[in-house]
Amino acid sequence: MNPQPPISVLMPVYNAERYVGQAIESILSQTFEDFEFIILDDGSTDASLKILKEYAAKDKRIRLISRENQGVIRTRNELLEQSIGEYVAVMDADDIALPERFALQVKFLQANPNVVCVGGVHDLIDEKGRFLTRLPLPQHDQQIQQLALAGHGSICNPCAMIRRAALIQIGGYDETLACAEDLDVWLKLGEIGELANLENTVLRYRLLKSSISEQNGVLQRQAAREICERAWLRRGIEGYFEAEEPWRPTKDAASQHRFMLQYGWWAFNSGQRGTASLYGIKAITVLPFAAEGWKLLTASILKPLPEVVQKA
Repeated sequence: MNPQPPISVLMPVYNAERYVGQAIESILSQTFEDFEFIILDDGSTDASLKILKEYAAKDKRIRLISRENQGVIRTRNELLEQSIGEYVAVMDADDIALPERFALQVKFLQANPNVVCVGGVHDLIDEKGRFLTRLPLPQHDQQIQQLALAGHGSICNPCAMIRRAALIQIGGYDETLACAEDLDVWLKLGEIGELANLENTVLRYRLLKSSISEQNGVLQRQAAREICERAWLRRGIEGYFEAEEPWRPTKDAASQHRFMLQYGWWAFNSGQRGTASLYGIKAITVLPFAAEGWKLLTASILKPLPEVVQKA
């Protein structure tokens, strides 16, 4: 391994035994092979650490750290402290990086020295890996920052590649925040450089019921508002917070129903008839007498699929 590889891949792990193998394989399969892969097991109580040790024994690029649970924000900062690469590639233990991700992002950052962070398009998949939709994001700094200042996630965290010096300059991740720490990072990075997203798809992002976004969606929105207010103050601007609604379902039945419908129609419009049917059934199960779930299920069985569909 290069004694100072250009990329440090930073992956926190906590009780991710179902998915962590796929996440690791997706990093080890990158076409750009010169990186260090630092994995920190944050006190997992499942078989995650056993799996991590098996991979670490097979590939010298992996540097494995294990300790008691301290939470994801502290873990991200500890990973940053251990890194030596010029670029930091953020990775989560339940997602799947596409093979060209690192090659595309390094090429972009080398060609655009003013950019301190680059993300990309990502596919949304469910817990079983079923394709739902592809989410393009704004590519240019002005649009990305405008959305971030209103509370929207304009860069997907596990898609991000960041100049390590810039991340250190802003102080890393703010450990006083309960969640939404990635939004805080984008806004602070945007004050010292430019932000960008590739037009290419770089990751498959898994929607999990156990995620912070789903378990603490309301708290996450409150934290996002506070983060934006701090950014408005730092920048001396008058902002407007738009992202009031959680972007993932809460425990409320109406919220569950709405998101099952959204996932189902995403799948249908992506040509995934079986997945659309499944989410129609899920919506009906939550609210049996609501017509929208039955409409989705009927369409998924009888309606012709869109002529132009996204491919998984």
